[in-house]
Amino acid sequence: MSRKGCADKPFRPIRIAVLTVSDSRTRENDTSGDTLQERLETAGHELAERMIVKDDIFQLRAVVSRWIADEAVDCVLITGGTGITGRDNTPEAIRPLLIRDIPGFGELFRHYSLEEIGTSTVQSRAFAGTANATLVFALPGSTGACRTAWDRILGDQLDSRTGPCNFISLIPRLNEV
Repeated sequence: MSRKGCADKPFRPIRIAVLTVSDSRTRENDTSGDTLQERLETAGHELAERMIVKDDIFQLRAVVSRWIADEAVDCVLITGGTGITGRDNTPEAIRPLLIRDIPGFGELFRHYSLEEIGTSTVQSRAFAGTANATLVFALPGSTGACRTAWDRILGDQLDSRTGPCNFISLIPRLNEV
């Protein structure tokens, strides 16, 4: 983790909501949601809420819209529904809610995934963006993908001490006009 220029900055915890998108996962077997929750809490952040929702465009939009509208939620992590099958609806459900895309997240995620799963990474439609001063990240549903996203990207970018810049320092400015 790079802390160049930020070593004297304090850690700033944020409130993160975790959504698992699945027609088959339950709280007992949601290893991807477990992984994200464990990592965010170990990092010092607070779990705002955690849910599992069927891969249905309108159910997904309802949950994420509520979190985006909640001033107490700083970040939403979504796992699942980013593939290319007929039941993978996360991008179609969530992208219309976003004000700005963060294309570098999906690009960097697929770059790291290439090292781990080879060319199968082209099937991932992982993406990120912002809405109403809330960061939104959509990850594949595999536990390995969640580990990759957190360990190689999100852990650093959701740490206020990471330099030269990080997402935490931008949250107060996301709704600037």
